[in-house]
Amino acid sequence: MPDIDALSRPRRLLVLSICCMSLLIVSLDVTALNVALPSLERELGADVSGLQWTVDIYTVVLASFLMLSGSTADRVGRRRVFKTGLVLFVAGSLLCALAPSLGWLIAFRAFQAIGGSMLNPVAMSIITNTFRDPRELARAIGVWGGVVGISMALGPILGGALVASFGWRAIFWLNIPIGLAALVLTTRYVPESRAAHPRRLDVVGQLLVIVLLGSLTFGIIEGGHDGWGSPLLLICFGIAIAALACLLWYEPRRKEPLLELRFFRSAPFSGAFAMALAAFAGLGGFLFLNTLYLQNERGLGAFDAGLHLLPMAAMTLVFAPLSGYLVSHVGPRLPVLLSGVAITVGGVLLTGLTRDTSLAYLFSAYVTFGIGFGLVNAPITNTAVTGMPRSQSGVAAGIASTGRQVGSALGVAVVGTVLGTSSRDTGWWVLAGCGALVLLIGLLTTGRGARRTAESAMARIAEEDAAERARSAE
Repeated sequence: MPDIDALSRPRRLLVLSICCMSLLIVSLDVTALNVALPSLERELGADVSGLQWTVDIYTVVLASFLMLSGSTADRVGRRRVFKTGLVLFVAGSLLCALAPSLGWLIAFRAFQAIGGSMLNPVAMSIITNTFRDPRELARAIGVWGGVVGISMALGPILGGALVASFGWRAIFWLNIPIGLAALVLTTRYVPESRAAHPRRLDVVGQLLVIVLLGSLTFGIIEGGHDGWGSPLLLICFGIAIAALACLLWYEPRRKEPLLELRFFRSAPFSGAFAMALAAFAGLGGFLFLNTLYLQNERGLGAFDAGLHLLPMAAMTLVFAPLSGYLVSHVGPRLPVLLSGVAITVGGVLLTGLTRDTSLAYLFSAYVTFGIGFGLVNAPITNTAVTGMPRSQSGVAAGIASTGRQVGSALGVAVVGTVLGTSSRDTGWWVLAGCGALVLLIGLLTTGRGARRTAESAMARIAEEDAAERARSAE
């Protein structure tokens, strides 16, 4: 197996393609399953809460283990963890396809997510360590973002076609051949790499992350049905706040923490994490609300609903690589600001929809939202991983991916709860608010002053790590 530093350009592009296969199956699984929600509602007797859990259990478990997977990959080998993730994801997909009830499907989705947590952040770490030239890395990240667009374009249509022809289980059967192909190609072509100074396992930090995310999501989904002041919701919020406080107290005192809080000294890194939360909350809410709107209110079938989402997905497909190009040539600020404006406008346009709203108006809203989401992913990823120590690229990518998954989970949880306690229009306004947050955070964290904080933070981290290694050597 060749050394990662000696890879030719064609070999680097092959590694990128293999890594993108993992992103494709994980993203397809989410986007395609959203189209199947009404089928699950009918066949398995799922209520809104059950539908929320079908989507959110995957993203919550994924988010809970992303940072652990990233740091483990830096420690024991990125290819090894990536292959393990593929095996678990394929096995989880098989179990989901055979699930006899909604409860078992939710349980198997959680198992599937453990494998998924070892794929995307680890793949991004492999990419970061494969493409050393900053411009080449930016272009690779643009391709990575383009795959998100491909999954957005294919997911609803493919999911709708599979559900209409074979039922919702076919969505999970599809993962198996793609995952197995990625496993074979990874074994053959992806070189092993690991950090020079790997980190030890942080059990306490991992447990606190699970408690934080689990209690927050459980409170919103289960407690929110009785109103935002329900005792269950308040108790869960209290547990989440306590877990967050413990995490913020414990992690800085650990030599090798799960959550590298020092990265957040960088305003661009903090901004990338916050924008990931907001943008993917908007996406999760968008897919959840529109799937139910198109099938339950407009009376469309699964395949037709997928076709109706194509304008949004097509714009994501077109603008994701364009965003990568802009990041590599003019920096992340312009695509981030354009993204915030477009997501906000798209959310506002969706307010007031009825079953008789014209397709021209509906598609204009979808196109606008798709442009915004297509533009946001590349600057988030680029800002999160560039400038960070390469030895901790898995940790940095894991934190950024955690922001995406947490945002997606919270978006589904919040808009689903809003749907049960208020009007759908309130859910659309939530999406517009997500776009406004992307715009505001982008304005504050992508300027020259923010970049100086990144340089200062990384220099300080390097000094602290060097001093710690010197003390350990003594």
